[in-house]
Amino acid sequence: MGVSPGLFLYLVFSERAEGLVTRRLEKRLAIGKEDPARLPERLGEPGRPRPDGPLVWFHAASVGESLSILELVRRLSDERPDVGFLVTTGTVTSAKMMSARLPEGAFHQFVPVDVRPFVRRFLAHWHPDLAVWTESELWPAMIYETARADVPMVLINARISQRTSRGWRWFPGFARSLLRRFDHVLAQDSLTARNLLRLGLPKSRIEVTGSLKEGSAALPHNEAERALFARKLAGRPVWLAASTHPGEEDMVASAHRQASRAAQRLLLIIAPRHPERGPEIAATLRADGWRVAMRSNGELPESETEIYLADTLGEMGLWYRLAPVTFLGGSLVEIGGHNPFEPAALGSAIIHGPHVHKVADVFERLNAVGATLEVKSADALGKAVIQVLAPDKAAAMAHAAWEVSSAGAEVTDRAMALLKGYLPDPKSEAA
Repeated sequence: MGVSPGLFLYLVFSERAEGLVTRRLEKRLAIGKEDPARLPERLGEPGRPRPDGPLVWFHAASVGESLSILELVRRLSDERPDVGFLVTTGTVTSAKMMSARLPEGAFHQFVPVDVRPFVRRFLAHWHPDLAVWTESELWPAMIYETARADVPMVLINARISQRTSRGWRWFPGFARSLLRRFDHVLAQDSLTARNLLRLGLPKSRIEVTGSLKEGSAALPHNEAERALFARKLAGRPVWLAASTHPGEEDMVASAHRQASRAAQRLLLIIAPRHPERGPEIAATLRADGWRVAMRSNGELPESETEIYLADTLGEMGLWYRLAPVTFLGGSLVEIGGHNPFEPAALGSAIIHGPHVHKVADVFERLNAVGATLEVKSADALGKAVIQVLAPDKAAAMAHAAWEVSSAGAEVTDRAMALLKGYLPDPKSEAA
């Protein structure tokens, strides 16, 4: 298979980039963006032995992408206990999440940086029987070396924006060289499919299935904790601000002040996208006069608590179950929005800001059936919370959202069928 001039130059640079990248990793380590105990994994050095038997390698960029494949990995491991599942990601947060949630037979490693010697070291140890890439994380050296090792490659849940597609068109040969190394692609939407076809992916290798996030199981929770919180709340009205980013907590608190005038004893739960910001957020809220309790300190919401800071990982399933109304963050500031199927699957009505371009197609579908409400300011958010807290309104929105979110289970089914087609027959293996 051919190599474009652009890809050739990238591969030459990647072959010689060990020193440069190692120094950059040291800088990232100093600011807490790398795990010191597992830094060798970023250099392609394995953190554990390879399991016996067939091995499927899933690569996901970070938390959102890795969560989208969890249900798929769970179902595959249930059906094929003879197969091992390696999941790679590149962030510390996603590593913690995957280590806690992956099923038996699956394990996490940090993805090697896109330096050819690192990638070759990684592939030489793991020898995957199938490589599954997700969404839009396409590292050229890793794609090239994986194809060169004769490992079948599939891209699932593919997503490419118009902006990214326009950028790639400056390097048409480069894009074509990479995309033609994939055996098959499952695209989230028709826009992604059109963009990939323009960039050189053969039409016979792509199909539009929808988003895997639609077929994900409801987020897990600890039922004893849910019952404890329900008793502590004792009928208090509750709303949740989920996956908030810097700048949004102030707006959410302002909206809460407004909504509290209309709903007595109203409690706001804030679950920041990055829980390590908890102490900083709590200090700011307390300086503004709010009575705040923090999950990371083991505190519970008492009768005088006005804002509960849910600054822990892996408990979003609990907060969505407790709150009938959710403001989904990353949308009042220009982040691009977060996955609305998570609250939708758990019966929480959804409010969001205008900046949802990363998941625009999903929000369009939810908006079309009245499942979400868009706001553009803190004042509008406060008014929306009052409106949506009405039981009949919250229930109608939540039901509409649930219907949309549950309609995509066939997306996971199609991905399952595709991937199983690349695996050896367990009967022939046994023979």
